[in-house]
Amino acid sequence: MAARQRTVLASATMRSRQGTFLLYSVFLLMLLAYSPNGHAQEVEDSRATTELSCSFAMEQGETGSPCLVPFPQGCVVASIPGTKQPWTTVSKGGRVQCRFDEKETDWKTKITGACGRCQSIRCSAHFSVRFDCSAQQ
Repeated sequence: MAARQRTVLASATMRSRQGTFLLYSVFLLMLLAYSPNGHAQEVEDSRATTELSCSFAMEQGETGSPCLVPFPQGCVVASIPGTKQPWTTVSKGGRVQCRFDEKETDWKTKITGACGRCQSIRCSAHFSVRFDCSAQQ
C-alpha cells in the first residue's frame, strides 16, 4: 500500500512540474512575440555595406603579427546602425586576447588588428570591418 501511495505522489509531483514548465514556456513565447509598436522598426541607415577582413593563426606561445584590414578606396568605415561606433567584429579561437590596435588604427585610412600571446595549442583571429562605399560611383 505504501509503495502505491509513493507512486501516486511521484506521478502528481511530475504532472505539477510539467504544468509549471508549460506555463513558463507559454509566458516566454508571449514575451518574445510581443511588439510594443505593432510593426517592425525601420533601420535608420539602410545603405549597403562591404565587409573586408584579415585573419591569421598562431601556435602556443606565439604573438600574432599585425593584421591589416584592407581599406577600399573611396569608402568610409560604416557605423553600427543607430550609433557612431565603427561596425566591426573580432572573432578568435583558442585562449588569446585580440582587439583593434588603437595606436595603429585611425579608422580613415588604416585599420590594424592585434593579439596577445597564444595560451592554447593553437589560436586564430579574424578581424572584419564593414565599409560604406555608397559615395563611390
